[in-house]
Amino acid sequence: MNDLSLIKKPVEAEIEEFEKHFRNSIISKVPLLEIITNYILRHKGKQIRPLFLFLSAKLVGNINKSTYTAATLIELLHTATLLHDDVVDESYERRNHFSINAIWKSKIAVLVGDFFLSRGLLVAVRDNEYKLLETVSEAVKEMSEGELLQIQSSKKSIIDIENYFDIIQKKTASLIASCTTCGAQSVTDNIEVLKKMKMFGTYTGIAFQIKDDMFDYQAKGIIGKPIGNDIKEKKFTLPLILALKNASEKEKIYIVRLVNKNENSTAKINEIVQFVLQNNGLTESENFLMEYKNKALNILDEFSDNEAKKSLKLLVEYVIDRNK
Repeated sequence: MNDLSLIKKPVEAEIEEFEKHFRNSIISKVPLLEIITNYILRHKGKQIRPLFLFLSAKLVGNINKSTYTAATLIELLHTATLLHDDVVDESYERRNHFSINAIWKSKIAVLVGDFFLSRGLLVAVRDNEYKLLETVSEAVKEMSEGELLQIQSSKKSIIDIENYFDIIQKKTASLIASCTTCGAQSVTDNIEVLKKMKMFGTYTGIAFQIKDDMFDYQAKGIIGKPIGNDIKEKKFTLPLILALKNASEKEKIYIVRLVNKNENSTAKINEIVQFVLQNNGLTESENFLMEYKNKALNILDEFSDNEAKKSLKLLVEYVIDRNK
């Protein structure tokens, strides 16, 4: 596993400066809002999105004011989507801490999400960054479509690899692609460069989500057993889709019915996990993972060598080799 602090080195100062921009963008005179935004800031993640953005900018040009606007815009809009997602999913935990709706209830969580969304729009409009706003807005649209498509697919038990990749491209890859695109967009208007950086982010995002979906079928946590969240939500992700493809028609019908059964016992989850393992669902998923990882790295090889390129390669390895 690569050290994240080492990966950040080429843009360490810029990431530190970005934090000030982000904090300033969410200042409010409403006391409750100040309390909640401070809580969000205290429990922020590893800042992978800004890191992709700043490294992408430095790969093809010189970081400038537009780069900071792009990073702030993406972080604001993404935070808004997370707040809304936790309400929709009735999730009471975010990054091993209580979610906003767990502490302040869903109405406040939705309103805070709206505040972050409006701040993102204002940041872009006030700086006349309409191209950046268009890129990020397109990603948010894709993310919403991806979530709805996944819900529809789960309800209809759609077991199709093409449908799966359509979902994860929209739901996950579009956000990372917006980071790499906006990073480049903030320093160049070269169409070919922007296309390459969008594909780089897309391939990285697809590999990231495949890895995430594989976790559901791998031992983790204190008890060393798969959590099976996707199974509980009746999602047909890549490991299960590939295992079903390798099974007999009789087995396939049985497992699909088992997944759709309205109970989530440990026995049910373990049986489905064993089915996936025995039918090479994880092994074949790993092949797809490596394919998209290599596609992402191959695009980077088309750019001139510099410290940002080296860190981007390490960052791809980092997000795909992670163990949680």
